[in-house]
Amino acid sequence: MRKIFLILPAIAFAVLLLNGFYGHLLFTSPYDQEINKYSIYVHFQEEWNSFPANVLFEITNVWSNPNPTDHVYSTDFSNVSNFDNYNFNNLQFQDNRGYVELKHQFSDCNSSWKPMTYRYAIDSVRTQIELIQGSELNTDTYVSIIPNVKTVNSVESNYYAQFIPICSDKKITSYEYSISIDDRNTWFDVYFVDSKKQFDNYLKSKKFNFYTNDSCFGKSYTSFSGICENISGNSGLLILIPDNLSRSLTKIEINLHEKI
Repeated sequence: MRKIFLILPAIAFAVLLLNGFYGHLLFTSPYDQEINKYSIYVHFQEEWNSFPANVLFEITNVWSNPNPTDHVYSTDFSNVSNFDNYNFNNLQFQDNRGYVELKHQFSDCNSSWKPMTYRYAIDSVRTQIELIQGSELNTDTYVSIIPNVKTVNSVESNYYAQFIPICSDKKITSYEYSISIDDRNTWFDVYFVDSKKQFDNYLKSKKFNFYTNDSCFGKSYTSFSGICENISGNSGLLILIPDNLSRSLTKIEINLHEKI
C-alpha cells in the first residue's frame, strides 16, 4: 500500500511533464463530452435551526453537447481566490426562513470547464487514491460513482431544498449521478424530478412528483449513486438537506453524467 502512495505522486508529475509536449492530447475527452462545473454557496439566516451554518454545493455535469460552446474557463475550484464569475447573491425564503444563495460560474449549461494541467494531475491522483480506498468506484476522473451509504442518524426534521438541473439538448435522456455529504452526522434525500416545477411544488405544499425507479431516488443517505433512464431533458435533482447542521461549512459534492 505504501508503495502505491509513493507511485501516485510520480504519476502526477509525469502528467505535468507530458502535458508540456502533448497537452492537446491530454485534454482531449475520451468520451467526447463537455464538463459544466459550478458551485452554489448557501448561508442560513437565524430563522433556521442550522444558523449560522453554511452549505457549499460543488456540481460537475458531464454531458453531450452537439454544439460545443466557445465559453471555456479553467478556474481551480479548490482555491476560492480564483473565483472570478459570481452570479448575483440574493436573500431568498423557504417556509419563511431566510437564506442567502450565491452561485459561482453557473451558466445554465452555456459554458465548458477545462482543467488546468496541475488541476487535472491532482484530480487524477485523487481518483486513484479513492479507488484504492474504496470510496470511488469509477476510474474516470470527472465521472464519479460512489458506494451507497445510509445514515444511522435520520430523524424527523424540516428541510432545505435545492434543485440542480441537468444539461441536455434531448427531449428524453438518461443520467448516472452521485451525491455525497462530508458531515456524517447528517444526511440527504435526493430525487430525480422532471423539471424545476417539482421544486416549486415542494416549496408550496411539500408534495411533488419524481421518477420512481429504485436508482432514481434515495432517502437518508450520506453518499449515493444511481442511474435514471428515460427522463425529460428538463430534469434535475431535488435535494433535501435536514435543518440540523452544526458545522460552520458542510460540503455536498454532486456529479452528473449524461449517458451516451
